[in-house]
Order: sequence, then C-alpha cells, then structure tokens
Amino acid sequence: MESLKPLAAAPLPIGVFDSGVGGLTVLRALRAALPAESYLYLGDTARLPYGTKSEHTVARYALQAADELVERGIKCLVVACNTASAAALPALQQRYPELPVIGVIEPGARAACAASRNGRIAVLATESTVRAGAYTRAIARVRPDAEVTAIACALFVALAEEGWTEGAVAKAAAERYLAPLRAGGAGASDALVLGCTHFPVLLPVIVAAAGARVRIVDSAATTAAEVSSLLAARALLRPAAAGAPSLRFLATDAVSRFAAVGGRFLGTPIEAADVELIDL
Repeated sequence: MESLKPLAAAPLPIGVFDSGVGGLTVLRALRAALPAESYLYLGDTARLPYGTKSEHTVARYALQAADELVERGIKCLVVACNTASAAALPALQQRYPELPVIGVIEPGARAACAASRNGRIAVLATESTVRAGAYTRAIARVRPDAEVTAIACALFVALAEEGWTEGAVAKAAAERYLAPLRAGGAGASDALVLGCTHFPVLLPVIVAAAGARVRIVDSAATTAAEVSSLLAARALLRPAAAGAPSLRFLATDAVSRFAAVGGRFLGTPIEAADVELIDL
C-alpha cells in the first residue's frame, strides 16, 4: 500500500496591527506589493487612539496585540502604527528575536532623507509620535545634518475616520497645519513625511496645501517595500503554488464600525461578518 504523505502546512501569514483602521493603509500597500501573501490584521479598536496615550501604555498595548498575532501563527510582524513603532519597536524585537518585526518609522525616515534636496524635512504625525521625537531621531541617524519640523495633526485622524477627506473642512485643516512650512519660503522643507497611517487618505488636500515643490513620503508604501525586501532576503516569500492567499481581520471592539470605516482605508469593502471580535 502506498504510504500517505503528510499534508504540507499552510504558509504562515504576515501579521499586521494598529490601534484601529489607520494601519489598513499599510495593509493596502502590502497587498499591492505582495499580492500572493496571506495577511492577519488586528485593530485594537477598544483602546484607540494610541496617539494621545503615554509611551508606557502604548508599549503595553502593542506587546499584547503582538502576542495575539504570534500565538495565531505569523511569519513577520508589521507594526502598522507610527505611535506604536515609536514606543514599542525595541521591546517587540526583544520579545521576538527570531521573528522579523518591522515598524513604519525607519522606512519612512530613510525615504524622506533620500527625497529631500535641502535637508529640511517635515513630519505630520499624532501628538504622541511628535512628542516621542521618533522621526527626528530616525532621520538624524541617516542624515545628521537634516532639519526636522514635526507637526502634530490630531484633527486629521478624526477627518479620515469620518470620511471627510476632501471639501472645505479638510482643506482648511491642511492649510492650517501646513502654514508654518509655507511661511518658510525658499528655505522651507522640501520633503514631507506622512507620519500617521490615517494620513494617506487625506493625500490630495495635503499635497495641495504643501505645494508642488514638496515631495510627499508615504510611510505605508515605504514599509511595504521594506517588508518585501526582507522576506525575499530571508526566503520567506509565499510560493506561487501555495494556493489562494487569505485575508483575516481581528478587532477588539466595534466590529461593524471597523468594517464600515476600514473599507475606506483598505480601498475595498470589508464585511462585518469577516471581522473576528477578540479580547486582549
């Protein structure tokens, strides 16, 4: 009798987490860069926003979210949240030394340094990310002579989640936040980092307020490129023969809202029935 061969284990997904739906812009970029991969996304919607909380609290939440994803089986962890990347990346890398753990700040900082001609770089972020100074330090490691202007843009988060991404209110907010850059004249920043995963959905009004001479760096896209390179270097890319990839969602609260709002960030509809409610 011919012996039966054991079934090969399904390739592990890439784990992605954020405080809510903003990280879905990173997931969107990941799916565009690596369409054959499977993904497991966790939105900690019960405890959002992370951007107004202390660094200690954010680090604790991030470790709990990562523990959940790792327990379910992932091959790579993407911290799709600027605030969590700033507060918790070293702790996550220390807890999981064998697991590739990638945040959004370092890739965005490197891309900004490459994009800037005059060394003056602006960062739009949440209050917590600005307060932590994570982008300033990351940019300085790549380009010590760079001048960084960090601007806390809390209202952008609310506008993005409400879907007010265009029109008079979004335009006025963008112009108000970016006024210091325009006032700088010829010496103003010529590269602008979207240092919050909510902000890519506001890209048109940000571009209009910043002006044509400013190069926009989307940390979601740069993070996806880094994940792609890292998985290829470690021979962890999902083989083409592995079958159709999967896409699963976890949320800690408000599943219906996660699905309704998240579809705008992901660029494709999300059904509430496809979101698993979990407790961290």
